[in-house]
Amino acid sequence: MPCPFHISRRAFLTGAAASVALGAQATAQASLGAPRDDGTPRSDKPTVNDPDARLEFHGVHQQGIVNQPQTYAEVVALDCQFTGKKRLEQLLRTITERARALTAGGTTPPDGIAYPAGDSGELGPELPTDNLSVTLGVGDSLFDGRFGLSAKKPARLRAMESFADDTLVADKCHGDLVLQICADQHDTVTHALRDILRHTRGDVAVRWRQNGYMNEPRPTGTQRNHLGFKDGIVNPSPDEFDHLVWAGAGEPAWAAGGSYMVVRLIAMYTEFWDRISIAEQEQIFGRDRATGGPLSGGDEYAEPDYLDDATGDVIPTDAHIRLANPRTPETADQLMLRRAYNYDNGVRDNGTLDVGLLFVCFQQDLERQFVTVQKRLEGEPLADYIRPYGGGYFYALPGVRGSDDFFGSGLLA
Repeated sequence: MPCPFHISRRAFLTGAAASVALGAQATAQASLGAPRDDGTPRSDKPTVNDPDARLEFHGVHQQGIVNQPQTYAEVVALDCQFTGKKRLEQLLRTITERARALTAGGTTPPDGIAYPAGDSGELGPELPTDNLSVTLGVGDSLFDGRFGLSAKKPARLRAMESFADDTLVADKCHGDLVLQICADQHDTVTHALRDILRHTRGDVAVRWRQNGYMNEPRPTGTQRNHLGFKDGIVNPSPDEFDHLVWAGAGEPAWAAGGSYMVVRLIAMYTEFWDRISIAEQEQIFGRDRATGGPLSGGDEYAEPDYLDDATGDVIPTDAHIRLANPRTPETADQLMLRRAYNYDNGVRDNGTLDVGLLFVCFQQDLERQFVTVQKRLEGEPLADYIRPYGGGYFYALPGVRGSDDFFGSGLLA
């Protein structure tokens, strides 16, 4: 398959990809904080990090889904290097043990003279927690027969398809397992990844990896993406999680407490974007670039006025926010919970900046939510400036219920 980045401007502008990753569709950063006085969500990030801040590891649901998104993230897809259910159980137990220990923090184990160091030392002798979360998901390929789990596959899980405008790169897609590691400090994320890979060496191989970060709000509110716009403002409220985020009817009993996880690696072509006027950029998004508010008026949390703008005279009918979230009763159950991160991978082979979005979202139903919205976005004007090229569909496992439990225990029972 040709590289998605080696394209001419002419070819790019006539064939780029649409994506649900940007704009007004749900964003975790924007809504999981305390509400403002007027009832709208608060997205301002804390300015002081607490190295002792800790998320509870045990629970019905995993960390890293509905908690306030941390500043840094790694998403890493893994392929198993073995067959057999027993060895898979041992792998999942090991990942659980390491995640439990890492999120608890504390003093690193003492080193024996004749043994390898027990820790990388990257964080020093006392491990901070920095709100570290480790979230584990399983991919469609885990149910291909190698582990005897075919009959237990989540009802809607499948390999991620290529949408009309995607340019998917095979070795940047899918995976038997996926790890999402998030924390308030970058070195805490990297340390956790190294630790887990060290303890699972020989069992898994990294298929693909992408790290990301959240910008500070400028000046306030939601973070901005590399295109200069506030990236995602609307998100489900906690009282909607049961019918928008967590497993619903028709799923196997073991899947209760889990959620469908979509990861999309989305390149942004900033050199092209920076050559168009702000007015055109705002028409493409449907929002004011400075404030984040809809073009119909108000701040970033204001409700766009579609009712009195049926023909798109103020907010174009093909604007990103209008396609992503039409705000009709019929589309109310399509909202997703998202945790989107910017990325910067340096420079592409053609000399352009390799920047983009690490898009992650969680939902109850892949087809009803992500796929439906993604298809509605096909051909939007924003597609001329972005291109999805990797990622996958996964099922985020239910939470670890206690000290004797482990990731996927119900699946392997």
